[in-house]
Amino acid sequence: MSSSQSPFQPTTRRHVLKGSLTLAVGYLAGCARPGQSTGTPGEARASGESLIGFKPVPRSAGFGDMPVVSEDYEFQVLIPWGEPLDPEGPAFDYPPSAGDQARQIGIGHDGMKFFATSTDGNRGLLAINHEYGKNPHVLGKSKPGNAQEVLASQHAHGISVVEIANIDGRWQRVAGPNNRRIHGNTPMDMSGPVAGSPWIQNNAANPLLGTLNNCASGFTPWGTYLTCEENFNHYFGATGAFSETELTRRYEFSRRGEGYGWEAFDPRFDLSHPDYANEVNRFGWVVEIDPQDPDSTPVKRSALGRFKHEGATVVEGAGSRIVVYLGDDQRFEFIYKFVSEGDWREMVKAGRSPLDHGVLWVARFDEDGTGVWLPLTMEHPALADRFTDEAEMLVHARVAATLVGATPMDRPEWISVAPGGDVYCTLTNNTKRVEPNAANPTAPNLNGHIIRWHDDDAHTGSRFTWDIFLLADDHYKTEDSFGSPDGLWADPDGRLFICTDGDQFGGMHNQLLVADTGTGEISRLLTGVPGCEITGITATPDRTTLFVNIQHPGRGNPARTNFPALPDGKTVPRDATLAIRRKDGGVVGS
Repeated sequence: MSSSQSPFQPTTRRHVLKGSLTLAVGYLAGCARPGQSTGTPGEARASGESLIGFKPVPRSAGFGDMPVVSEDYEFQVLIPWGEPLDPEGPAFDYPPSAGDQARQIGIGHDGMKFFATSTDGNRGLLAINHEYGKNPHVLGKSKPGNAQEVLASQHAHGISVVEIANIDGRWQRVAGPNNRRIHGNTPMDMSGPVAGSPWIQNNAANPLLGTLNNCASGFTPWGTYLTCEENFNHYFGATGAFSETELTRRYEFSRRGEGYGWEAFDPRFDLSHPDYANEVNRFGWVVEIDPQDPDSTPVKRSALGRFKHEGATVVEGAGSRIVVYLGDDQRFEFIYKFVSEGDWREMVKAGRSPLDHGVLWVARFDEDGTGVWLPLTMEHPALADRFTDEAEMLVHARVAATLVGATPMDRPEWISVAPGGDVYCTLTNNTKRVEPNAANPTAPNLNGHIIRWHDDDAHTGSRFTWDIFLLADDHYKTEDSFGSPDGLWADPDGRLFICTDGDQFGGMHNQLLVADTGTGEISRLLTGVPGCEITGITATPDRTTLFVNIQHPGRGNPARTNFPALPDGKTVPRDATLAIRRKDGGVVGS
């Protein structure tokens, strides 16, 4: 970002997302405020009365060709990969061309947020991440053969902003000025301490382009969308000599990457190309997008640190400060939070982004059920000795977190905040853990768990109390069996929606469950299709429609599934969004 351009531009927006702001304020109001309970996790919601009233999907039903939902519910399929962003755009044709894919829904549907644009919540913008798509799925071959095929793959990644409307009881995409694709070649800005630093400068002087491996997400009370770059290392490889270092190993860069092969035709992703040595530092950030302004430039917010971001859950803390909870999804990595330096409304009025000015903290979970947030600042002696400045520290946030003594966790994934201020985080699994500890009590942790904590001082304090909410092993072979919890959303009533991504008992497909945070009751709402992940969860303001995603059905193999098409053994499977509703029109999850 140029020095003359403000990193936050509230005055340039053409209009405010009234519906999304209303929903955001309602969401924030459900979190702990100054003066509310700051006791042990679970105290604020224990009631004994179940919040779950639907008939669960039996475990025996979770093996079919198509999704199965509770008999009290119904669903429809929306915006599969390759659908034109606008109804009049290019129709899906497999494999897609680079030009068509830039105008179509991307692949790898993941985190998303519904921004209502009508007062009744029946019309809005769905901002949706596209995490990944391997070459055999996107290109129909193991590696790209030319630059155009690399572009098609890059254009399948990123984010879609698509306008949808509930018309005569059916959700559908509609034409609108805000329909937009953001992908691996979209111009970007960067703000915060790393912006303009040598750590993101290349000898090629190439512009900052693209966002990749967009996993979980978040949203702000000022109406913007936060998308999170996770496994960004997968897209880099080497065509020549490449020597691993401590830092490249810590972020898992390797000569071959995940086999995308982009480095053969795009030097940005060539680890051995001297002119692009710092391209790797341009990824691994939280990116802020204004879904209501299609001409705005997405901004990578460097104050939130560089790691494999799984989500960015925003709450309002004491003093109206913005708090962002963040997970780093890799074995033995950490849980973070960012606290803005002041009242977010005053910062916005002054043209200063609350996401640029504040402190990044990392969690230490102590054995006695208490914990400490450790600040990552240059005032810490170990960090001052290791790094030259804050920019270098944030680029290597994982190293900084290790130096201050944070607790290595079992793949921290999504984070959600329940009524009363309890914070929940999925720890999906860790097959390499040998020594258990209180916060990660299973070794090896094959099936994962959900941890819960409660911060002092309405999310802004340096101390917290914590406990284990659910161990998947306790349920794995039962009727409410689940494993590898991943996506997560706590609704305003205290239901916890849990998406899974990993092996399920007996080979059952991945699933969506609902847990009562007061009673611990679990009920299965949905099962997916062979080889898929269930992920990305958002709801309409009245919570009568829940949107979730079927990601990588069949791992792209049409012999496993042809979803959303009926089984024929040959149609390429396509990621898609499901719109789920109670048949009686009630609140989803009830």
